[in-house]
Amino acid sequence: MTVFIAKGDEALTEAQLSKRTQKYIDIDWPQWKRERSVRLNDGLFNTYMTTVSADTDTNRANNTFNQQLADYRVATARLSQYRLADGRDEVTEDIGTGEFDDDGNEIMETVIVQTAIDPLPGQVEETTYDEDGNATTAMVDNPLIVQDDEERSAAQVIIDSTPQEVKDF
Repeated sequence: MTVFIAKGDEALTEAQLSKRTQKYIDIDWPQWKRERSVRLNDGLFNTYMTTVSADTDTNRANNTFNQQLADYRVATARLSQYRLADGRDEVTEDIGTGEFDDDGNEIMETVIVQTAIDPLPGQVEETTYDEDGNATTAMVDNPLIVQDDEERSAAQVIIDSTPQEVKDF
């Protein structure tokens, strides 16, 4: 009756879900109709609200699924990016030029599909100043690599905690 969230839809906030549920209730049972049902004590509105309650549980379950799916997709996209500490290798591909040699073989050309990216250095020099303005320089772990590794770890936790049903979707 009022199941309006399907698996695979964009996830809604709790406020959006409640507002949309109320909108369906208002359409099906305007205020005057509710008051009449209560006044007549016919139980029709109560029966309707029992159905809405069950449908709301289904909507919430589907919405949770959709939020997990969105989080899973973001996490897998994050992990598909190369690790800054490792860099990225160049990827090439041979494609036909449309021209042929004397033996009738198509002439192939190697093109770069993905450029190489050098890894970031594991440590960088950091300068700090004390209250007197004296500089101290030290080697520290590269903050970009630290952040990259933290983001990758967080993404892996999301992937590991995602139900198999969501992963299979």
